[in-house]
Parts: sequence; structure tokens; C-alpha cells
Amino acid sequence: MQSSTVLPVLVEVLPRVLRIAVYIAIGVFAANLVVAFGLVERIAGLSRYLTSPANLPDEVGTAIVTTAASTTAGYGMLAEFRESGVLDDRATLVAVTINTFFGFVQHIFTFYWPVLIPILGREVGFMYVGARAAIALAITLTGVAAGAVLLSKQNVTPTAIAETDGAGDTDGEHGVNDDSVRSMAEDAARKTWKTVRRIVPRLAVVYVLVTLLLRTTDLESFTNLASPLTNLVGLPGAAVPVVVAFAFDTTTGAATIAPAIGETFTPKQAVATMLIGGIISFAVSTFKRSIPFQYGIWGPEFGSKVIAVNTSLKVVFIAIAVALLVA
Repeated sequence: MQSSTVLPVLVEVLPRVLRIAVYIAIGVFAANLVVAFGLVERIAGLSRYLTSPANLPDEVGTAIVTTAASTTAGYGMLAEFRESGVLDDRATLVAVTINTFFGFVQHIFTFYWPVLIPILGREVGFMYVGARAAIALAITLTGVAAGAVLLSKQNVTPTAIAETDGAGDTDGEHGVNDDSVRSMAEDAARKTWKTVRRIVPRLAVVYVLVTLLLRTTDLESFTNLASPLTNLVGLPGAAVPVVVAFAFDTTTGAATIAPAIGETFTPKQAVATMLIGGIISFAVSTFKRSIPFQYGIWGPEFGSKVIAVNTSLKVVFIAIAVALLVA
């Protein structure tokens, strides 16, 4: 392959990989520190209402709290818990599912509130964000229910990190002293480096390969699904170009439909149209972002399972939301 093709891809991919690597490192380091200093009980208090019914250990609560601030860091924590044996594969899938709503929360403040709602207007903006919030919450509650039914003590080992690494050790009667704090921080840093060293090269390779493939593949074919879907739910013909735009760029899609709200589209039809655009965008975003990220975090085999569960649940609950809107 010619260097003229590869070099631009490397320039595009490397900053993204470095940014993700930093967040993963933060998440994994925080996970190690939280366990080492015995802070799980304090941090995971509120999330225990979700983790306890789902038969998940308190450690998962720290990942849930972290996900609300950074999805990448939260995933990094879960990867560390899976790697250390706290969670098996089934429990990890349940934990990833429960994380969905908390991953959505951060986007309210970074995208939906400052960008999307001003474009769509208050009524449609709040309807759309509310619909997305309800979908994310439904997926999280599905994860809780799945954990209650599918998980048992055989799927989790809450003491795995402590047993393996001596987490939470104190120095005699005086608790944690400066030397032990430094020792635990250094130990957490070593474990973090080990995890990052394993994940980041795989992440970089997959990102480069996918980006190269995108340069030679026409993803517009995915938008052929737009017309059948909009016809199926009885949306106006003008919904097709909106769905296509929304599938590739949310902001562009919102800007496309906004002038037509109240004339071509009712508020409910506008929200349904954008949600359908979200269904199609999963095919595109999964290929462009989810596969490189999830394969980098978990590896191809388990990463494929995470993608399958995430995408299936999102499509199912978006379809339910659309059906309710156009009923």
C-alpha cells in the first residue's frame, strides 16, 4: 500500500487513539486506586440500587459513576475488573448494558443541551432528548433485570483484586501511612501501564485498518434503508433526506429538519424521523467508531459480543419509541 495513502490515515487516527488511551489510563488507574484504598463503599453507594438487584459487586458501581463523566474511562474500569477476575464475560455484558444511561447523561451537558436543543427548538428538542433518555434508561433497566435473572455468585468475584494484589492493606494500627499510599499508587500505576500497553496497540491497529477501509468503501449504501423505514411508519417523503443526513451527522440532520417542523413534520413525526436516522446511523457508527473502540478495549471476540448486545438493544428500544410516536 502506498505511503501517500497510509500517512494521512495515521495523521487522522493517532490523535484519536492517544486521546482514548489517556481516558482508558485514567479509568484503569482510578479503578485500581479505588479498590486499593478501599473506597468502593463510599463511591458506589447510589449505584448499589442498580448493581445489587443485578447481582453485581460494588466495584461495578465505581465504573457506573465514572461513565457519567467519561464513557471511555468507565469502560476502562470495566475492562480492568474483567481482566482481574472480578467479572466474568456474562457479568461484564450486564455491567456494560447497565452503563448505557450513565453514558447518555454526559452527552446532555456536552451536546444535547448546548447544541441540539437550540437547533430544534424547545418543544422538539426536549421531546427528542427525552425520548433518547427514556431509551437509554430502558436499556439500563433491561441490564438490571438481566443481571437479576442470569447472574449468580459464580459470575462475580468481588474480592479478586484484593486477593491478588493486596488491595486495601494498611500499616498496623495507624492505617494507611505515606509509604503505603505511595506504594499503592505506584502499584496502581504499574497495573495501569500493563493494561494500557495491552489495549492501545490493538486499538491503534484496528482504527488504522477501519479508516483505510472507509477510504475505499462507499457507506452511502446503508442509507438505502431510509426509504423503506420511513414508508413503513407512515412518515412524509421529506423524512428520507433528513434520515440520511442524521445518519451521518446528528447536527446536520437536526439543522435539516428544523425548518420543516410545524409545516412538513409534526413534532412527533420530527422526533420519529430523527430516531430512525439513529437506527441507520448505528450501521455507520458501529463500523467507524464502535468496532475499533470495543475491539481495542476487549479484543475481537468479546468486543463483538458487546457491540451485538449494545446495537440490538438500541435498535429494539428505538423501534418501540418510534412506534409509540407514530401510533
